[in-house]
Amino acid sequence: MYRQWKVDVCWEGNAENLGEIVRRYSDFDLLNNSLQIAGLSLPLPPKKLIGNMDREFIAERQKGLQNYLNVITTNHVLSNCELVKKFLDPNNYSANYTEIALQQVSMFFRSEPKWEVVEPLKDIGWRIRKKYFLMKIKNQPKERLVLSWADLGPDKYLSDKDFQCLIKLLPSCLHPYIYRVTFATANESSALLIRMFNEKGTLKDLIYKAKPKDPFLKKYCNPKKIQGLELQQIKTYGRQILEVLKFLHDKGFPYGHLHASNVMLDGDTCRLLDLENSLLGLPSFYRSYFSQFRKINTLESVDVHCFGHLLYEMTYGRPPDSVPVDSFPPAPSMAVVAVLESTLSCEACKNGMPTVSRLLQMPLFSDVLLTTSEKPQFKIPTKLKEALRIAKECIEKRLIEEQKQIHQHRRLTRAQSHHGSEEERKKRKILARKKSKRSAVENSEEYSAKYSNSNNSAGSGASSPLTSPSSPTPPSTAGMSALPPPPPPPPPAAPLLPASTEAPTQLPPQAVNGVSRGALLSSIQNFQKGTLRKAETCDHSAPKIG
Repeated sequence: MYRQWKVDVCWEGNAENLGEIVRRYSDFDLLNNSLQIAGLSLPLPPKKLIGNMDREFIAERQKGLQNYLNVITTNHVLSNCELVKKFLDPNNYSANYTEIALQQVSMFFRSEPKWEVVEPLKDIGWRIRKKYFLMKIKNQPKERLVLSWADLGPDKYLSDKDFQCLIKLLPSCLHPYIYRVTFATANESSALLIRMFNEKGTLKDLIYKAKPKDPFLKKYCNPKKIQGLELQQIKTYGRQILEVLKFLHDKGFPYGHLHASNVMLDGDTCRLLDLENSLLGLPSFYRSYFSQFRKINTLESVDVHCFGHLLYEMTYGRPPDSVPVDSFPPAPSMAVVAVLESTLSCEACKNGMPTVSRLLQMPLFSDVLLTTSEKPQFKIPTKLKEALRIAKECIEKRLIEEQKQIHQHRRLTRAQSHHGSEEERKKRKILARKKSKRSAVENSEEYSAKYSNSNNSAGSGASSPLTSPSSPTPPSTAGMSALPPPPPPPPPAAPLLPASTEAPTQLPPQAVNGVSRGALLSSIQNFQKGTLRKAETCDHSAPKIG
C-alpha cells in the first residue's frame, strides 16, 4: 500500500540512510517522541551507548529500525501525518505551510476587515497543505466559525478563471445534506473558505468519541473504546450520504473525498463537507486503497468504494485492517454485510463497484424515510459544467495511469520474489549444470571437427612436393644428325616450408598409402644426388630420314 522504505546503515557516525537521506538514531528517537501523541506503542529499538559500532549490533539495529518504519508506513493515519512525511522525504516536505497559510489569511483580512482570528486549530486535520483557524465576526463576537485554507493539489486541471468562479459558487449550494459554506474565495494558488463551527464535530468524532479541536493523531489513531453505531443510525446516516452523492453525480460535480471526517453531524442529520477539495485537485484520503484496483477508475466508483470504508467504520467503530476484506465480523444486520461485500470484498474490488442508485435500492437503505423540507439548489453555468467534465476526465486519466504503474510494479515485485525463492534457486542451479555439461560436449565436438579439418589441409600441402614437375618438351631436331639426348635432370630438392607454417612434425603422423607420412618426409629430406646411378637411355623418338 505504501512505498517500502529501506534502512541502510552508514558505518561512520552510526547513521541510517533512507535512499539518499542520512538519518541517525537520534532522528528516529525524536520522531518517536513526536508520535507519542497518537497513543500507540511503536517498536523503536532501545538506545545503546557502549558497543554501538559493533558490526553485529549494527546489523541487528538495522533490522529493528526497518521494522519500526514498516509499522509506521502501514498505519494509514500515521503514514499520512506531516511528521512522518517530513522524516521520510524532507526535500519535498520542507515548506512551512502554517506560515504560508498565515500570510494568505492576513492578505485576505486586508480586504475583509469584518473577520478576526481567534486561534489557530493546530493539526485537527490530516492534510499537510490544509490549515484551520477559529474565527469570529467583529460585530457578532459570540459566533464561532472555522476558516480553512488549502494549497493546490496534483489534480488541479481547471483554468485559474474557472477555478475561482467555481470556488465562489460554493456558498450558493443549498442541500439538506451539504454543510453550508458561509464565504469562499480563491486566487491562482490556493482557496479560503469559512463555515460555521460545530461543537459536536464530525461523524468520525461521534464514532471515536473525540473532541473536535484535538489533533488528528490523538483523536483517531488509538481510540480508547471501539464501538460501532446503532443499526438505525447506520441506516439513516448511510441513506443521507448516498442521497447527496447521487445529487452531486447528477450535477456532474466531481467529489471523491468521502470519509467520516468529511461528514458533519448537525443533530440527527449528516452534512457533507469539503466540496472544494476536488476543485483544488487534492488527493483522496483513501487513494492508497483504491489506486490498487484498476476497476475503480471513475470518481463515481471512488465515491462508492469510500462509502464502503465509511459504512465499515460506522458498523464496527474502526477502519478495516486491510482492503479487500476477506471476511466481515458479525454485524447488527446481514443487510449491512451485503452492502459491505458489494464495496469492499475481493470480488467487488476485482469486478467493479455498484452505482449509488443500486446501493439505494438495497434492503439496508430502501426502507429509510427521509423527512426534509429543504429543496436542493446548485446552479452551475453550462460553461463551468463543461470545464468540470474535462477536469473530471483528466483526474480519472491520471488515476488510471497510476493504477497501471502500481500493477506493473506489483508484477515485477512478484516475479523478483519468485525468482529469489529457494525452490527457484535450486532449479536454476540444476539448469546451469545441465547447460554447462551440454556446452562442454558441444565444445569438444567442435574442437574435434576443427582438428580433423586442419590435419586434412596439412596432409595435402605436404604431398605436393613429391610430385615432380613435367619435363620440358625437347626442341625439334629435324635436319640434324641423330645424337643421343642428354640424361634427364635429377628431380628438384623438396621446397622448404615457410616459417609461418606449422611444422608437420608437430602434428601426429598420418599414414599415406600404408606408409607413415613422417617416413616419407624423412627420406625426402635425406635425399643425396650423388647416390643416383647414371642412366643410359636409348631414345627412339627421333624421326627417321630414309
